[in-house]
Amino acid sequence: MIVVHWIVIGILGLSILLGLVRVATLRDDASRAVVGDLTFFSAIGILAIVGLQRNSVSSADAVLLASMLGVLATVALARMLTRGQR
Repeated sequence: MIVVHWIVIGILGLSILLGLVRVATLRDDASRAVVGDLTFFSAIGILAIVGLQRNSVSSADAVLLASMLGVLATVALARMLTRGQR
C-alpha cells in the first residue's frame, strides 16, 4: 500500500511541475487560472496522501480547510475574470 502512495505522490508532483511550466508559458488569464487550480489541488492531494501515511488527524483538517479556500479562490477569480458579469 505504501508503494501506491509513493506512486500517487510522484504523479501529483509531476502534474505540479508540468502545471508550473504551463502557467509560465500560457498567455490567456483564464487558462492560467485553471492550471493554477490544478497545481493547488494537486498539492492538496499530496498533503492528503502524506497525512494518510502518517495517520495524522491535523492534516485532514488542513486538507479540508485548504480545499474550501481553494474553491472560494476559484470563484473569486472567475468573478474577476468576467468583471462581475453573470
